[in-house]
Amino acid sequence: MTSVVKRSLSLEKAALVLLFLFLSACSPAPEEIIQFSGETMGTTYHVTLRNPGDLRAERLKQQLDYQLAHFNQIASTYIDDSELNQLNRAPIGEWQQLSEPLYAILTMAMEVSWLSAGAFDITVAPLVDLWGFGPVKREGRPSDDALADVMERVGYTRLQLDMLEPKLMKSAALSMDLSAIAKGYGVDAAAIWLASLGVKDYLVEIGGEMRVAGKSPRGDAWRIGVENPAGGGPQLAIALGDIAVATSGDYRNYFEQDGVRYSHTIDPRTGRPITHTLASVTVLDPSCAFADAMATALSVMGTERALALAEAQDLPVYIIEKGEEGFVSRYSSAFAPYLPKE
Repeated sequence: MTSVVKRSLSLEKAALVLLFLFLSACSPAPEEIIQFSGETMGTTYHVTLRNPGDLRAERLKQQLDYQLAHFNQIASTYIDDSELNQLNRAPIGEWQQLSEPLYAILTMAMEVSWLSAGAFDITVAPLVDLWGFGPVKREGRPSDDALADVMERVGYTRLQLDMLEPKLMKSAALSMDLSAIAKGYGVDAAAIWLASLGVKDYLVEIGGEMRVAGKSPRGDAWRIGVENPAGGGPQLAIALGDIAVATSGDYRNYFEQDGVRYSHTIDPRTGRPITHTLASVTVLDPSCAFADAMATALSVMGTERALALAEAQDLPVYIIEKGEEGFVSRYSSAFAPYLPKE
């Protein structure tokens, strides 16, 4: 069994912990297409179903809102008594028992951290705050002394996960933030839930991260557009099978000081915003959580190292970088089958 399949099966098992058994109400005349949307994780979500049978949009939305609220109570940094925030406040050097969903998402986060040699790191939260991209806005570049102080509280290698039981121990005063993987996990949980209801054709999207299965309302493959950083329509339109897609970019959220542009994408290894020319990364994978986290990791790594890792992992990756005369695109070998046929 491949690592991708193992990862996908593990995620399904953990995500189902979030799901509850509901009696689905029947409508007298089943709809061919169902669409509904809402708010979660500080952003929005959208769901489209084809051939939903007796399922009703109102009831599905109610159920999904409940599940997403439950997940927020586990993984949010904005809810004071969330499980994650309680873990952030937990004593150093003591094992902490975790819920199955939090254990699953932390395990995947650690996997991406190791694969990317620390380019992805959920303990980056203090750095994000220091540079003014967190909940509390600050202006200007921090001092070197302030940066050195914060770096003492960053590092995924200071987290220890028990491989037999859902437990974690911190060896420093770390503050974890799951914003670079949580939306993808929420997408996976929603998709698994819909599949458990017998839905075969769906699109689930949370904050731009999405997972699709089956056929679109047109009766053919789902089609998504990769945004052009310069605006004016998509850079690329691709047809997708049963897969998830996530994109990370640095071209929207930044500040400038003394003629220097500081991106919101922070390299956890240096403590500083990235300075390379990579503008956006799109990743395809059966798991949206993995694609979400890996898109962030590759954005930090830069074009050459990102493509090298994508080739080593046989991962479909599409990159847009800033060139001397505008934006140019590159992609991994595994992404080639998804390119439009000429």
